[in-house]
Amino acid sequence: MKKDLSVREQTKSTVDMRVGVHTGGVLAGVLGQRQWQFDVYSKDVELANKMESGGLPGRVHISEKTLSFLNGEFEVSNGDGASREEAIRLSGMKTYLIERVIKPGTLDAIVQNSSNANINNEEDAVKESLIGPSGEIRNVEEYNRRLRHELLNRDNDKNVVKNTSLLTLSFKDDNYEHQYRNSTDITGCVSLLGLPLTLSCCLLVYFLIGPMRLITYLVLLLSSGILVATATICASPIFCNSVPKPLASISQAVQEKAWIRLVIVISMIVIWIGAHIVTNVFYDGERQSFKNVANLSSQNTTVDLDLDESCQIPSYLVYFCVLAMLGVTAVKRIGYLVKMFVIFTLVIVQCCLNLLQLKEKFQHYDSRTYSNGYQIGHEVTLSIVIASIALALFIINRQFEVMSRRLFLWQKEVEEQKEKVADMRKKNEALLYNILPPHVASHFLGKRKKDDELYSKSYDAVGVLFAAMPNFSDFYTEESVNNQGLECLRFLNEVISDYDALLENAKFKDIIKIKTIGATYMAASGLNNDQEIKSDAPVKEKWAHLAQLTEFALSLKETLNNINKESFNNFVLRMGINQGPITAGVIGARKPHYDMWGNTVNVASRMESTGKAGCIQVVEETARILEEFGYVFEQRGLVSVKGKGKLMTYYLVGKKPPIT
Repeated sequence: MKKDLSVREQTKSTVDMRVGVHTGGVLAGVLGQRQWQFDVYSKDVELANKMESGGLPGRVHISEKTLSFLNGEFEVSNGDGASREEAIRLSGMKTYLIERVIKPGTLDAIVQNSSNANINNEEDAVKESLIGPSGEIRNVEEYNRRLRHELLNRDNDKNVVKNTSLLTLSFKDDNYEHQYRNSTDITGCVSLLGLPLTLSCCLLVYFLIGPMRLITYLVLLLSSGILVATATICASPIFCNSVPKPLASISQAVQEKAWIRLVIVISMIVIWIGAHIVTNVFYDGERQSFKNVANLSSQNTTVDLDLDESCQIPSYLVYFCVLAMLGVTAVKRIGYLVKMFVIFTLVIVQCCLNLLQLKEKFQHYDSRTYSNGYQIGHEVTLSIVIASIALALFIINRQFEVMSRRLFLWQKEVEEQKEKVADMRKKNEALLYNILPPHVASHFLGKRKKDDELYSKSYDAVGVLFAAMPNFSDFYTEESVNNQGLECLRFLNEVISDYDALLENAKFKDIIKIKTIGATYMAASGLNNDQEIKSDAPVKEKWAHLAQLTEFALSLKETLNNINKESFNNFVLRMGINQGPITAGVIGARKPHYDMWGNTVNVASRMESTGKAGCIQVVEETARILEEFGYVFEQRGLVSVKGKGKLMTYYLVGKKPPIT
């Protein structure tokens, strides 16, 4: 610690440390409800504090008990702490000053071995670290690669298997299944465009391959129109913001309601299949005749080939069936079993049509196409093809369903993590507001701060209060009857908590608890004023918060008296109040603590320590200010204050009753 005082070089000053060390038992914890700070309490802690105050600047002052644990690693000399500190003399404890290290490297070796153990365990992780000490990403490409790898290699396959049924892939948790079915997804509406698109392609092909019966064209045109209109109604609000309200409502319902989406999809599929069946039933290859003229040019000669033959192409009907299967596969937000039921139904119908209705057409087509004969007709081979495609689509649709549900689980996991993060952030903010004053906590939450960034602010007119229970040290004992002092600390926690509860009162809104030092309570006023008060402002405007602080001090006395009545104790408060300029800020990068410094704070502390139990002591200037608010004082006389000489002080007697 002494070696790390780099402030010497920065400020060119001779600042030094006075270190006191004592070894013993402690009770550790947090007292009160506001401005939490982890602290330790015990007689040994008090002795350690006296070891520091009874030491010498630039020296390490240790007790005899501490020396017994150092195993002769340091050369020491007589510390003579009893001559400088009364508490050390009363304890009869011998003290020592460390002169030099006898066994250099012993402690360093212990620290190094501990560090090496951590380094050996984390060496690979440190070498591969992608994030710098201040949170920046050193290698963005590698970071993204690792992130993608982690996401893709998570146990989500096992997670899907664990959370879903093997056959239907529905979630075992009914709540999850309900959320999945009714989750809003615009892709469900967009995917409906696949059905009218495929049917329109079929209609276009029918126009290109030759004349068909009139009923075929009418059915295809009507079916395409219905499918296009339905898909447009469902999907148009997604691509265009200015649509009629009824259309937007229908589209929203399709996105959110599973049963509406299912009804519309099934209706569109039935229309598609119905049009396809009508085309197969009314297909008549004998009526399809036209003249093909092929112009073949070779060596500047033209040959005209006139073919007047029947054009029979029943295989196109099977290809259109495959298009229908693909259109059904493209539909999203529908269970894969429903889609496969439709696809297999379509395959069975098409196979029956191939082997019954279209058999003669296929045989005639094969006899014309394969003059050398054939063993298996197209009606069989194409039936096998569409059955194979249906099996492949079964695998694809199931995989789509698995992926969709996996993404849903990822989304739920992300939402849960976000909720945890938000909850943790709220808890952290609440904790920060309970460690630091509100205006300071808001400063640190407002923007990203560096760990070593300093926060400090100077104030010209602040009131400072110290309130101590001088007889609590007599009450505190570390005996088995009170659980080695734990019961005493529990009582002190109740007292301080009651003090903190007073700050909830609106009339004490300008008062902030600073900290507790053992049984001493420190508070201040005038730190969180939103409006700047001019230095030449009237006394009652400038020091209104000081009157609040004084009223708070009187409330502390009343609160402690009530506690005494309930617990049959006789604790008294000894308080000191002062006012003036101070500097306040947060010290430390770890376990930050809000504190204040300045002569105003020192004098307020001396007003408490040199005061009388049950009284509030102030200096003359403070008394004159508070008299403006109706408070009455009696002169005590001159009191010696360390660093200030003799000061005229006053005791607060009471407050004048308001004039009616």
